[in-house]
Amino acid sequence: MAVTDAAIDKIKQMILSGELSPGSRLPKEADLAERLGLSRNSLREAVRALALINVLDVRQGDGTYVTSLEPRLLLDAMSFVVDFHQDDTVLQFFQVRRILEPAATAMAASRMTETEVDGLRKILAALPPDPSVEQLVANDLEFHQSIAAGSGNAVLCSLIESLSGPTTRARIWRGLTQENALEKTREQHAAICDAIAAGQPEVARAWATVHIAGVEEWLRSALA
Repeated sequence: MAVTDAAIDKIKQMILSGELSPGSRLPKEADLAERLGLSRNSLREAVRALALINVLDVRQGDGTYVTSLEPRLLLDAMSFVVDFHQDDTVLQFFQVRRILEPAATAMAASRMTETEVDGLRKILAALPPDPSVEQLVANDLEFHQSIAAGSGNAVLCSLIESLSGPTTRARIWRGLTQENALEKTREQHAAICDAIAAGQPEVARAWATVHIAGVEEWLRSALA
């Protein structure tokens, strides 16, 4: 493992130094192994590990390339790990969400265009009058992901998306058990959307905080 770690670090340094840029192809395996002073087996293990976290893209018959290194790709591995959370840690995920999403919502209120706001309204209008819990949660996810994308910050958007797994189950549980969950969700989503449309970042931030904290408070009571 120590040898493989060293190989990973050497490839990482080539990327950080700019010698290998996003989209560039790595030298042939034998050439790169010799140049880095590694065995070909160690190099293969390093490439495999970096491919798993979306730093490298191994294309059969074509070689190995550096990916785009976009936050969405690099944080995808975080989303995979997050899915292994235990139910007793879900409140911690909500606490992180309560920090990130209001900030993203405030940024979206300053940046989203009329067309993008219209897209938000269409998402809300697409929710049936008497939706199933699955439809409600799917609509909720789409609404919040659209706002995160509207923040204009790809890292923030990816972090929020990576938290969707553990919090989705809690949202489903709430939809099944809490009275007026549908009405509360509709009202708060409409208020968030109106604040974004009006270009009021702090109002949007406040409504997003109320919305997420409400689910968190309910979950805290349910787990007590």
